[in-house]
Amino acid sequence: MFAKRPSRRSVLKVVHWSMVPLMIWFVLVTPEVALNFGGRTAFLVHSNVALLFVTICLLWTADYWRRGLASRPGPKLTGWARVFHQAVHKTIIWGLFGVALTGFLLGLTSHKLLKAGGFLPIAPPLNWAHANDIIGKIHIFEFYLLGLIILAHASFHIWRHVKLRDNALRIMVPRWFHRWL
Repeated sequence: MFAKRPSRRSVLKVVHWSMVPLMIWFVLVTPEVALNFGGRTAFLVHSNVALLFVTICLLWTADYWRRGLASRPGPKLTGWARVFHQAVHKTIIWGLFGVALTGFLLGLTSHKLLKAGGFLPIAPPLNWAHANDIIGKIHIFEFYLLGLIILAHASFHIWRHVKLRDNALRIMVPRWFHRWL
């Protein structure tokens, strides 16, 4: 009668692989690029993509707060690799939350009401120009730093798969890629 709920791992795979194109999008397309490319319409598309990104970030963080990490490091990981595995996953989750938080703070310190997706008010504007500048720099820095951490994360799991032969990639890669792994 009722459809079976997908497993936590299945949901995390969708979340994980949804974040990849979103991260690439935000590395390549800044609000200024969107405005220059297609004006207001392109900026609204960019804003809606940002709303989707933040929603996923907050849901992922809430899941982590409620249930912790979805998996353990695995039996072949020892020493530094075991510590790195835990640290990098937690850093990414907290980093995504930080990006969402500083985005909120940008709206809070803005001189006008900002709306995510063009319809959802982010925060009441307090018109704190100096704080807005500082938070804007932090927001940009933390996003690109998070991008580097995500590259380290991907490199680590590729290293695991190739060097340790522990099939680390098979855990999170969609099944139709398994024939090449």
